[in-house]
Amino acid sequence: MGSMATSSLPPVYIVSAVRTPIGQFQGSLASQSAIQLGSHAIKCTTALERLPSLKPEDVEEVFYGNVLSANLGQNPARQCALNAGLPNSTICTTINKVCASSAKSVILAAQTIMTGTASCVVAGGTESMSNVPHYLPTLRRGSKYGNDSLPDGLLRDGLTDAYSHHHMGLQAEECARDHSIPRSAQDEYAIRSLKKAQHASSSGLLAKEICPIEVPAAAKGKPPSFVEKDEKPQIPLNEEKLRAMKPAFITDGSGTVTAPNASPLSDGAAALILVSESFLNAHKAIKPLARILGWADAAQAPSKFTTAPSIAIPKALSHAGIQKENVDAYEINEAFAVVALANLKLLGLEEEKVNLHGGAVALGHPLGCSGARILVTLLGVLREKAGRVGCAGICNGGGGASAVVVENLQYGSAGLGEGRRKREGK
Repeated sequence: MGSMATSSLPPVYIVSAVRTPIGQFQGSLASQSAIQLGSHAIKCTTALERLPSLKPEDVEEVFYGNVLSANLGQNPARQCALNAGLPNSTICTTINKVCASSAKSVILAAQTIMTGTASCVVAGGTESMSNVPHYLPTLRRGSKYGNDSLPDGLLRDGLTDAYSHHHMGLQAEECARDHSIPRSAQDEYAIRSLKKAQHASSSGLLAKEICPIEVPAAAKGKPPSFVEKDEKPQIPLNEEKLRAMKPAFITDGSGTVTAPNASPLSDGAAALILVSESFLNAHKAIKPLARILGWADAAQAPSKFTTAPSIAIPKALSHAGIQKENVDAYEINEAFAVVALANLKLLGLEEEKVNLHGGAVALGHPLGCSGARILVTLLGVLREKAGRVGCAGICNGGGGASAVVVENLQYGSAGLGEGRRKREGK
């Protein structure tokens, strides 16, 4: 579509948006595979209690992000869809754009609807970082002599730059040096993110976006448990301990990135349903949550992936025809605290508009899920704050980023979209 503004294209609406709780690494959701988590999110977003007039066969296509696909079986998106009860006729594509995978899934879903290829599409993503296997790369040909190794698939395919072979944390350190962001600023930002997430969790602000998941008991004969909340925000915050943690990647005294001022390894899934205007007109009982206003992708040098959202977000706003000052809320994925701080600085944004319910440092960052997760959370922020326009941006390994701009159409929000006004005769 090039740079064509979406105002000249058929509108696309989000009618359902949910996510699982986010579990800690080897934590509350570790017994669930990425397929199980993804299936649960899709099943919840298409559930009768959310969309009573939607039938499984109405969903024509699924775009689903997944980064760490080893040992999951063919086409994880297809498995998630069929296990969620969607019919065999559903077209399914798995997307791997590293951390931006599920944001790109939403973009592809919107483009699919705008081009008239489908009228109802599920987009999202899933990841179980707890269940990524180790590899035996020499097994097929045989290990002829000496010691062998077991590369960690999580580290190799999720957290290591493919070009420099450096851990992504070292590129976060590069970002801190490039933009003169000290350790203290990163720690204080992480503390603020954690406090926002804890408040959002304890006050129920996140409850509407989370679909609780039943987890079998570890001990035989015991009843299953229900995971209803994100795991990390339930852990008491020890600010002194956070500030005292040793740097994780540079240990010569100059390091600034630590485990608690970076996003934790996590498990989770998210899903959204996107539909056309004609689909809404044919399903009067379905009320839209938001309209897709625009999107963009961006890329620069692989080691500079941390600041790629500062390019993608202005491109997305331009695509949407929205001025920066007219955006009510932003979500910028906190791969590291320094990522959020650097992009705030480059974009000239006030933190009061960004990650208002906490970010990935506090909630977690299941790679293939996170782009959709921040969009689901953004819709909740706009609903609670009665905001009209929101923008979600996320960086991805290899130097890239994706961003999506939405207009809030939820009841009680400020400003109805033109499509909804037209349908409701306002």
